[in-house]
Amino acid sequence: MRWIVRAGFLGLLLLSGCAHHSGSGLKPGVAALPEVLQTMGTPAMRWDDPDGRVQLAYPRGPAGTQTFMVFLTPAGRLDRIEPVLVPAQFARIENGKSTPEEVLRLLGPSDPSGTVYFKRRDELVWEWRYCDSWNSVAKFEVLFDATTRIVRTSYSIPDYPPGDFVPGCSR
Repeated sequence: MRWIVRAGFLGLLLLSGCAHHSGSGLKPGVAALPEVLQTMGTPAMRWDDPDGRVQLAYPRGPAGTQTFMVFLTPAGRLDRIEPVLVPAQFARIENGKSTPEEVLRLLGPSDPSGTVYFKRRDELVWEWRYCDSWNSVAKFEVLFDATTRIVRTSYSIPDYPPGDFVPGCSR
């Protein structure tokens, strides 16, 4: 019986950690940069715009399926937090037009284990894992032609060997 109580307590601790994971306890217009950093930690990437706005990227990994973008106003207050590994965000990447810098601002850093360079095609591939609409782990890939800098995208389901555990997503 004690292990059930301990397991339940551990589950509550994990769930309470998830609130900080996404920054859901932060209030727009109230929270400032120091509170965001204290709650969510050090961002993986940061962009400082000329008008004083700040954008922070928080990938939740290493094999995570979520990245949160935090947007701060010129006054240094939280504007909003957005989950960005979603099909609507992927659709903003324009085949043949988007640059690597634009992709990073839309999605944050890719999964380093999914970054691959294909020498024969002179193509760099960045990969993000995300939860698809069937609540399964899927992959979104952006492929950059190193010569022409043309970009294209791809969706796929990860291959798992027969008998292996296939991870699902929790929302």
